[in-house]
Amino acid sequence: MDEVRPYLIAVAGPSCSGKSELSKALQTKLKAPVLGLDSYYREFAHLPLEQRARMNFDEPASLDQNLLIAQVRSLGEGRAIEKPVYDFSRHTRSGEVERIEPAGYVIVEGLFALYWPELRELYGTSVFIDVDDAVCYQRRLERDVRERARTPESVNVQYNTMVRPMAERYILPTRAWADVVVSGVEPLERTSAAVLAIARIK
Repeated sequence: MDEVRPYLIAVAGPSCSGKSELSKALQTKLKAPVLGLDSYYREFAHLPLEQRARMNFDEPASLDQNLLIAQVRSLGEGRAIEKPVYDFSRHTRSGEVERIEPAGYVIVEGLFALYWPELRELYGTSVFIDVDDAVCYQRRLERDVRERARTPESVNVQYNTMVRPMAERYILPTRAWADVVVSGVEPLERTSAAVLAIARIK
């Protein structure tokens, strides 16, 4: 039986730009597993919960880049991985893992998917989602209030002190590394088609 050597597609962009939605659309079309970078936040169980909640999760140092790069490389070489499972309610890893098997395509999705050079070199196609900051903020506000029991005031403070500044510093510049830039407000059928048009179709 031939070894599966996945074609890796990266989907990057600022918070609430539409990364997850585009990744799910590509997942459906390509029957590809999605590897979310959110799973690779560092282990902070040794810190009090209140301190964990105040940490800046919008900077690259909050992720375990060595584990992330090693596991993406393993998938690209056709080897299964055991991805950590992150518990967002406790701001630390759950201690469980999820096995990801290599497939014809694998989608790597997250804020910093195009940040590290060692990661970028593993991709077949790199995608950046471009969307106006006001749209990102409104989506973040609605999501965090609805799904994460946040107050509008707390969302506003976090967005203006961490999310937006970190995006300007670390995420928006990675647009330069994208093979294709798509809009975060256009229909998913159109943006997914734009990605598939330049990705290697097997």
